[in-house]
Amino acid sequence: MTHLIAGVETGGTKVVAAVARADEPGRIVDEIEIPTTTPDEVGSRVRAFLGRHAGVQHVGIAAFGPVDLDPDSPAYGSVTSTPKPGWSGARLADLVDGRPHTIVSDVTGAALGEHARGALVGIPDSAYITIGTGVGVGALVDGRPFSDTAHPELGHIAMRRHPDDDFDGVCPFHGGDCVEGLAAGPAIAERWGRPTRELGDVLDRAVAVEAWYLGQLVATVTYAYRPQRIVIGGGATKIPGLLDAVREASVREIRGALGVGHPSNQLDTYLVPPALGDRAGVIGALHLAAAHAG
Repeated sequence: MTHLIAGVETGGTKVVAAVARADEPGRIVDEIEIPTTTPDEVGSRVRAFLGRHAGVQHVGIAAFGPVDLDPDSPAYGSVTSTPKPGWSGARLADLVDGRPHTIVSDVTGAALGEHARGALVGIPDSAYITIGTGVGVGALVDGRPFSDTAHPELGHIAMRRHPDDDFDGVCPFHGGDCVEGLAAGPAIAERWGRPTRELGDVLDRAVAVEAWYLGQLVATVTYAYRPQRIVIGGGATKIPGLLDAVREASVREIRGALGVGHPSNQLDTYLVPPALGDRAGVIGALHLAAAHAG
Protein backbone atom coordinates (compact mmCIF):
# COMPACT_ATOMS: atom_id res chain seq x y z
CA MET A 1 0.00 0.00 0.00
CA THR A 2 1.34 3.42 -0.98
CA HIS A 3 0.94 6.04 1.72
CA LEU A 4 0.09 9.66 1.22
CA ILE A 5 2.06 12.60 2.53
CA ALA A 6 1.24 16.29 2.72
CA GLY A 7 3.16 19.53 2.56
CA VAL A 8 2.07 22.86 4.01
CA GLU A 9 3.83 26.13 3.26
CA THR A 10 2.77 29.18 5.26
CA GLY A 11 3.76 32.52 3.80
CA GLY A 12 3.18 36.16 4.54
CA THR A 13 0.30 36.47 2.09
CA LYS A 14 -0.77 32.91 1.25
CA VAL A 15 -0.73 29.34 2.54
CA VAL A 16 -0.32 26.38 0.19
CA ALA A 17 -1.20 22.81 1.14
CA ALA A 18 -0.58 19.83 -1.12
CA VAL A 19 -0.85 16.03 -1.06
CA ALA A 20 1.32 13.50 -2.89
CA ARG A 21 2.31 9.85 -2.70
CA ALA A 22 5.19 9.15 -0.34
CA ASP A 23 7.16 7.49 -3.14
CA GLU A 24 6.54 10.42 -5.54
CA PRO A 25 6.75 13.60 -3.45
CA GLY A 26 7.30 15.77 -6.48
CA ARG A 27 4.02 14.75 -8.13
CA ILE A 28 1.19 16.68 -6.45
CA VAL A 29 -2.21 14.97 -6.61
CA ASP A 30 -4.24 17.70 -4.90
CA GLU A 31 -3.57 21.24 -3.70
CA ILE A 32 -5.17 24.35 -2.24
CA GLU A 33 -4.03 27.95 -1.89
CA ILE A 34 -5.60 30.19 0.73
CA PRO A 35 -4.86 33.68 2.04
CA THR A 36 -2.84 34.05 5.23
CA THR A 37 -5.49 35.40 7.57
CA THR A 38 -5.74 34.20 11.17
CA PRO A 39 -4.40 30.90 12.54
CA ASP A 40 -7.98 29.75 13.24
CA GLU A 41 -9.19 30.45 9.71
CA VAL A 42 -6.10 29.00 8.05
CA GLY A 43 -6.16 25.95 10.33
CA SER A 44 -9.81 25.28 9.60
CA ARG A 45 -9.27 25.24 5.84
CA VAL A 46 -6.01 23.23 5.98
CA ARG A 47 -7.57 20.63 8.28
CA ALA A 48 -10.60 20.33 5.98
CA PHE A 49 -8.30 19.84 2.99
CA LEU A 50 -6.26 17.14 4.74
CA GLY A 51 -9.47 15.49 5.89
CA ARG A 52 -10.39 14.82 2.28
CA HIS A 53 -7.37 12.53 1.97
CA ALA A 54 -7.50 9.47 4.17
CA GLY A 55 -4.22 7.97 5.25
CA VAL A 56 -1.91 10.98 5.16
CA GLN A 57 1.06 9.52 7.01
CA HIS A 58 3.21 12.59 7.61
CA VAL A 59 3.07 16.34 6.99
CA GLY A 60 6.02 18.56 6.17
CA ILE A 61 5.51 22.15 7.28
CA ALA A 62 7.56 25.02 5.88
CA ALA A 63 6.50 27.95 8.04
CA PHE A 64 7.18 31.65 8.17
CA GLY A 65 8.91 32.51 11.39
CA PRO A 66 10.62 32.87 13.58
CA VAL A 67 9.66 29.33 14.60
CA ASP A 68 10.76 27.50 17.75
CA LEU A 69 12.35 24.26 16.47
CA ASP A 70 13.93 23.10 19.72
CA PRO A 71 12.18 19.88 20.83
CA ASP A 72 13.14 20.61 24.45
CA SER A 73 11.45 24.01 24.42
CA PRO A 74 7.95 24.42 25.90
CA ALA A 75 7.12 26.53 22.84
CA TYR A 76 8.33 23.89 20.36
CA GLY A 77 6.52 24.11 17.04
CA SER A 78 5.18 27.61 17.68
CA VAL A 79 5.62 30.84 15.79
CA THR A 80 7.47 33.25 18.08
CA SER A 81 7.92 37.03 17.70
CA THR A 82 6.37 37.61 14.31
CA PRO A 83 4.82 40.96 13.36
CA LYS A 84 1.96 39.12 11.60
CA PRO A 85 -1.18 39.85 13.66
CA GLY A 86 -2.50 36.89 15.64
CA TRP A 87 0.32 34.49 14.76
CA SER A 88 2.70 34.97 17.69
CA GLY A 89 2.43 31.81 19.79
CA ALA A 90 0.40 29.93 17.16
CA ARG A 91 1.06 26.17 17.28
CA LEU A 92 1.76 24.79 13.84
CA ALA A 93 0.62 21.31 14.91
CA ASP A 94 -2.89 22.74 15.22
CA LEU A 95 -2.93 23.55 11.50
CA VAL A 96 -2.62 19.83 10.68
CA ASP A 97 -4.86 18.53 13.46
CA GLY A 98 -2.00 16.91 15.35
CA ARG A 99 -0.93 14.61 12.50
CA PRO A 100 2.71 13.47 12.60
CA HIS A 101 4.71 16.35 11.20
CA THR A 102 8.15 17.88 10.74
CA ILE A 103 8.73 21.64 10.74
CA VAL A 104 11.31 23.83 9.05
CA SER A 105 11.30 27.53 8.21
CA ASP A 106 9.63 28.56 4.96
CA VAL A 107 12.96 29.51 3.41
CA THR A 108 14.55 26.22 4.45
CA GLY A 109 11.58 24.50 2.81
CA ALA A 110 12.29 26.40 -0.41
CA ALA A 111 15.94 25.36 -0.21
CA LEU A 112 14.90 21.73 0.21
CA GLY A 113 12.60 21.99 -2.80
CA GLU A 114 15.32 23.46 -5.00
CA HIS A 115 17.77 20.83 -3.74
CA ALA A 116 15.35 18.03 -4.59
CA ARG A 117 14.17 19.23 -8.00
CA GLY A 118 15.50 22.64 -8.89
CA ALA A 119 18.54 24.88 -9.03
CA LEU A 120 20.34 23.18 -6.13
CA VAL A 121 20.22 19.58 -7.37
CA GLY A 122 23.61 17.99 -6.78
CA ILE A 123 24.86 20.93 -4.67
CA PRO A 124 25.65 19.63 -1.14
CA ASP A 125 26.11 22.97 0.64
CA SER A 126 23.74 25.71 -0.44
CA ALA A 127 21.50 28.55 0.66
CA TYR A 128 18.24 30.16 -0.33
CA ILE A 129 17.54 33.87 0.15
CA THR A 130 14.01 35.20 -0.20
CA ILE A 131 13.10 38.86 -0.57
CA GLY A 132 9.35 39.30 -0.24
CA THR A 133 7.08 40.39 2.58
CA GLY A 134 10.14 39.81 4.74
CA VAL A 135 13.74 38.76 4.20
CA GLY A 136 14.73 35.20 5.02
CA VAL A 137 17.60 32.76 4.58
CA GLY A 138 17.62 28.97 4.57
CA ALA A 139 20.88 27.02 4.63
CA LEU A 140 21.58 23.37 3.76
CA VAL A 141 24.69 21.44 4.73
CA ASP A 142 25.16 18.18 2.83
CA GLY A 143 21.60 18.56 1.57
CA ARG A 144 20.03 18.87 5.04
CA PRO A 145 18.98 21.88 7.12
CA PHE A 146 22.08 23.16 8.89
CA SER A 147 20.35 22.62 12.26
CA ASP A 148 17.44 20.51 13.49
CA THR A 149 16.77 22.85 16.41
CA ALA A 150 17.10 26.34 14.90
CA HIS A 151 17.00 28.30 11.66
CA PRO A 152 18.75 31.45 10.43
CA GLU A 153 17.16 34.86 11.06
CA LEU A 154 19.47 36.91 8.89
CA GLY A 155 16.73 39.30 7.87
CA HIS A 156 17.57 41.28 11.00
CA ILE A 157 21.30 41.75 10.47
CA ALA A 158 22.56 45.34 10.45
CA MET A 159 23.38 47.04 7.13
CA ARG A 160 25.71 49.82 6.03
CA ARG A 161 23.49 52.57 4.71
CA HIS A 162 23.45 53.51 1.04
CA PRO A 163 24.86 57.06 0.89
CA ASP A 164 21.72 58.39 -0.84
CA ASP A 165 19.17 56.54 1.31
CA ASP A 166 17.51 58.24 4.27
CA PHE A 167 14.46 55.94 4.40
CA ASP A 168 13.25 55.27 7.95
CA GLY A 169 12.67 51.54 7.35
CA VAL A 170 9.70 49.28 8.04
CA CYS A 171 10.95 46.63 10.47
CA PRO A 172 8.76 46.73 13.61
CA PHE A 173 11.79 45.79 15.70
CA HIS A 174 14.65 47.71 14.07
CA GLY A 175 13.12 50.31 11.76
CA GLY A 176 15.82 50.95 9.16
CA ASP A 177 18.66 49.29 11.02
CA CYS A 178 18.33 45.84 9.43
CA VAL A 179 18.12 44.40 5.93
CA GLU A 180 14.43 43.50 6.27
CA GLY A 181 13.57 47.05 7.29
CA LEU A 182 15.46 48.44 4.30
CA ALA A 183 15.12 45.88 1.52
CA ALA A 184 11.98 43.74 1.93
CA GLY A 185 9.12 44.23 -0.51
CA PRO A 186 7.17 46.58 1.80
CA ALA A 187 10.31 48.70 2.29
CA ILE A 188 10.75 49.10 -1.47
CA ALA A 189 7.11 50.06 -1.95
CA GLU A 190 7.08 52.56 0.92
CA ARG A 191 10.43 54.13 0.03
CA TRP A 192 9.39 54.85 -3.55
CA GLY A 193 5.66 55.31 -2.97
CA ARG A 194 4.57 52.65 -5.44
CA PRO A 195 4.41 48.83 -5.78
CA THR A 196 7.56 46.98 -6.77
CA ARG A 197 6.02 46.12 -10.15
CA GLU A 198 5.33 49.78 -10.96
CA LEU A 199 8.64 51.51 -10.23
CA GLY A 200 8.67 53.25 -13.59
CA ASP A 201 10.98 56.27 -13.67
CA VAL A 202 12.60 55.37 -10.32
CA LEU A 203 13.52 51.84 -11.43
CA ASP A 204 17.25 52.45 -11.85
CA ARG A 205 17.58 54.20 -8.49
CA ALA A 206 15.49 51.56 -6.78
CA VAL A 207 17.65 48.76 -8.21
CA ALA A 208 20.86 50.50 -7.14
CA VAL A 209 19.67 50.97 -3.54
CA GLU A 210 18.24 47.47 -3.28
CA ALA A 211 21.38 45.86 -4.70
CA TRP A 212 23.51 47.80 -2.20
CA TYR A 213 21.75 46.06 0.69
CA LEU A 214 21.31 42.65 -0.90
CA GLY A 215 24.96 42.52 -1.90
CA GLN A 216 25.83 42.84 1.78
CA LEU A 217 23.35 40.08 2.63
CA VAL A 218 24.81 37.73 0.01
CA ALA A 219 28.30 38.38 1.38
CA THR A 220 27.11 37.62 4.93
CA VAL A 221 25.50 34.34 3.84
CA THR A 222 28.65 33.47 1.90
CA TYR A 223 30.92 34.03 4.89
CA ALA A 224 28.58 32.35 7.39
CA TYR A 225 27.79 29.11 5.52
CA ARG A 226 30.33 28.90 2.66
CA PRO A 227 27.65 27.63 0.23
CA GLN A 228 28.54 26.39 -3.21
CA ARG A 229 25.48 28.09 -4.66
CA ILE A 230 22.83 30.55 -3.50
CA VAL A 231 19.31 30.80 -4.87
CA ILE A 232 17.69 34.21 -4.49
CA GLY A 233 13.92 34.40 -4.89
CA GLY A 234 10.79 36.13 -3.67
CA GLY A 235 8.56 38.71 -5.29
CA ALA A 236 11.01 41.61 -5.01
CA THR A 237 13.66 39.75 -7.00
CA LYS A 238 11.42 39.96 -10.09
CA ILE A 239 12.28 43.66 -10.41
CA PRO A 240 13.96 44.03 -13.84
CA GLY A 241 17.73 44.18 -13.62
CA LEU A 242 17.92 43.44 -9.91
CA LEU A 243 19.55 39.99 -10.10
CA ASP A 244 22.47 41.22 -12.20
CA ALA A 245 22.90 44.26 -9.95
CA VAL A 246 22.98 42.07 -6.82
CA ARG A 247 25.53 39.77 -8.44
CA GLU A 248 27.80 42.74 -9.12
CA ALA A 249 27.25 44.16 -5.63
CA SER A 250 28.06 40.84 -3.98
CA VAL A 251 31.36 40.62 -5.84
CA ARG A 252 32.23 44.12 -4.67
CA GLU A 253 31.38 43.12 -1.10
CA ILE A 254 33.29 39.83 -1.05
CA ARG A 255 36.28 41.23 -2.99
CA GLY A 256 37.79 37.80 -3.56
CA ALA A 257 38.28 37.22 0.16
CA LEU A 258 37.62 33.49 -0.22
CA GLY A 259 40.15 32.97 -3.00
CA VAL A 260 39.95 32.88 -6.77
CA GLY A 261 38.69 29.30 -6.77
CA HIS A 262 35.62 29.97 -4.63
CA PRO A 263 32.26 29.61 -6.48
CA SER A 264 31.30 33.19 -5.48
CA ASN A 265 33.61 34.43 -8.25
CA GLN A 266 31.40 32.79 -10.89
CA LEU A 267 28.49 35.23 -11.03
CA ASP A 268 26.13 33.31 -13.30
CA THR A 269 26.35 30.02 -11.42
CA TYR A 270 26.80 31.16 -7.80
CA LEU A 271 23.80 33.47 -7.36
CA VAL A 272 20.86 32.11 -9.34
CA PRO A 273 17.06 32.45 -9.52
CA PRO A 274 14.84 29.60 -8.32
CA ALA A 275 14.16 26.94 -10.94
CA LEU A 276 10.85 26.06 -9.24
CA GLY A 277 9.59 29.62 -8.93
CA ASP A 278 6.96 30.02 -6.24
CA ARG A 279 6.57 26.21 -6.01
CA ALA A 280 9.85 25.59 -4.18
CA GLY A 281 8.42 25.85 -0.65
CA VAL A 282 5.55 23.42 -0.96
CA ILE A 283 7.65 20.95 -2.97
CA GLY A 284 10.30 21.15 -0.25
CA ALA A 285 7.64 20.53 2.40
CA LEU A 286 6.49 17.41 0.54
CA HIS A 287 10.04 16.07 0.28
CA LEU A 288 10.50 16.81 3.98
CA ALA A 289 7.39 14.74 4.73
CA ALA A 290 8.58 11.90 2.49
CA ALA A 291 11.93 11.80 4.27
CA HIS A 292 10.23 11.42 7.67
CA ALA A 293 7.33 9.15 6.74
CA GLY A 294 7.54 5.72 8.36
